[in-house]
Amino acid sequence: MNSWLGKYQFNDPWALWLLLFVPVSIGIYYWMYSKKNEPLKISSIDFFDGISNKWTPLVPHFSFFAKLVGISLMIIAMARPQIAMEAHSETELYKEGIDIIISMDASGSMLAKDFSPNRFEASKDLAKEFVKDRKNDRVGLVIFEGESYTQCPLTSDRDVLIELIESAEQGIVEQGTAIGMGLATAINRLRESEAPSKVIILLTDGVNTHGKIHPLNATEIAKEFNIRVYTIGVGTNGKAKTPVAIDPFSGKYIYDLVDVEIDEKTLKTIALETGGKYFRATDNNKLKEVYKEINELEKAKIKTIEYDIDLPEKANVFIVLGLIFLLLEFFISKYFMPSIS
Repeated sequence: MNSWLGKYQFNDPWALWLLLFVPVSIGIYYWMYSKKNEPLKISSIDFFDGISNKWTPLVPHFSFFAKLVGISLMIIAMARPQIAMEAHSETELYKEGIDIIISMDASGSMLAKDFSPNRFEASKDLAKEFVKDRKNDRVGLVIFEGESYTQCPLTSDRDVLIELIESAEQGIVEQGTAIGMGLATAINRLRESEAPSKVIILLTDGVNTHGKIHPLNATEIAKEFNIRVYTIGVGTNGKAKTPVAIDPFSGKYIYDLVDVEIDEKTLKTIALETGGKYFRATDNNKLKEVYKEINELEKAKIKTIEYDIDLPEKANVFIVLGLIFLLLEFFISKYFMPSIS
């Protein structure tokens, strides 16, 4: 910026339109003044002692000029002049605006003890940690067993969502594993979303056994709505201590070592077809790493640069100057034009 004016910019430039009154006021003033043919009569001309009489008729003009300049400076102050900075700091921020649905398996096998305290509780705990880090997104939760239901619709209120994740229970609906239904319900929650990025995190420990919608059919629907699906297979390699029955006397689960069977082929296909990624989590730490990787992958999708500009305000300078001119006008009107007629 080379010129003095070039150093300034205005935060509220609309106020500058009020300056249009300046030429209008000047025109009205001189039109009215030209209509007055009577000579000026001033009761005291002590102020003008030693000054040529030819300056005396100009006193009203000085008063008008001072008032006009004072008001103009106040208008400029209203526009909030600021010193434009040629260099400023820039901050890289993530403002994803992503809508995410976590679709979580709650079938009986999710109570297996290969995770601490079990797969379902471990999945809930890590989902809560994931939600805490998604500060700029809306997140929701779908639970599925033999059927699926929405535990929490999309929300930006993380506290409410965390409470609903915590309160999610196993055994609410028909037993089984309806992966297709869990995916379809999540899609239904996202289909009308206008977010620039829509994501489903599908977590299961088994094979699709229930539901009217096949997982691959739900995958085609997800593709139509441009929804990206990350799939997570939960379970150790080999056998896991899994509930196989309920003790009729105590009402508690009876556990036995059961082969871990995850339909990884289908989960990989779902992820591949929708532009997501498949993960296998064999313990708490692995699942934590999976959520961390998904978190980073989604942050990399929509990245913005924001500029941190703190421009110095200079309205106070114009206010002070405006007050000086208004006081000057008052001084002239009060003491040197008391009986102008």
